[in-house]
Amino acid sequence: MFNFITTLSENPFLLMALVAGLAASFASGIIGSYVVVNRIVSMSGSIAHSVLGGMGVCLWLRRTYNLDFLTPLQGALAAGLFSALLMGWIHLKYREREDTVIAAIWATGMSIGVIFIALTPGYNVELMNFLFGNILWVSHSDIVLLLSLDALIAATVAIFYRRFLAICFDEQQALLQKVPVHTLYLLLLCLVAIAVVLLIQVVGAILVITMLAIPAAIAGTLTHILSRMMLIAVLLGALFTSLGMYFSYELNWPPGATISLVAAIFYALSLMRKRALR
Repeated sequence: MFNFITTLSENPFLLMALVAGLAASFASGIIGSYVVVNRIVSMSGSIAHSVLGGMGVCLWLRRTYNLDFLTPLQGALAAGLFSALLMGWIHLKYREREDTVIAAIWATGMSIGVIFIALTPGYNVELMNFLFGNILWVSHSDIVLLLSLDALIAATVAIFYRRFLAICFDEQQALLQKVPVHTLYLLLLCLVAIAVVLLIQVVGAILVITMLAIPAAIAGTLTHILSRMMLIAVLLGALFTSLGMYFSYELNWPPGATISLVAAIFYALSLMRKRALR
């Protein structure tokens, strides 16, 4: 552990990776609590995989037309927000089964991404990093964007906390009180999309659900108060990220997968604890 701490002070890439992981843990703890409470984990998975379309389009535009200002992260954010709003709108307006909508958006986003990846010249290592995670790949601009999105999530949740609480636990009562339930539902899905993009920076699109759901799920076994659940989930996410980075450094394992494995081990332990207390 001492060698790891020493390396952090000497290696700016490793330090930035840890900062990125902690920033993502903040978002995953807050938004993950809403995801777990509302039981929309599968919806988050659909958003995570649909962002591949946005990343593929941005990378294709940058490589084909030399639009250097475009990055896969920007494409992921745009695609995530679009798919979240589309998913929510279809569900609310047409009352389609959520699993059907989830599957359709999941498949469409992945298909668009695969097509544009095939059209993009060169080796697309950036998209591989987004799919499987490479936290060591983050740059200073990525850190600034991550922290900015964290601030946006924190401000939005602080403003709408009570209203989100109402639609999470008693939607019918919220409707009777003339709370704009549908608008808040779409806003919540947008926050989920932002959190998904933050987590993709750390563990990749394939493993994103692990960090979004597991810290909040464990926190839910320790308290039934949403604000406390968020705080515990944030702290657990930071713990999983730090331990995952440490074991990744010591064992020379992929950081994103290691973080997810640490989270999964803690989740298994929490289930064993919960069963022992019964």
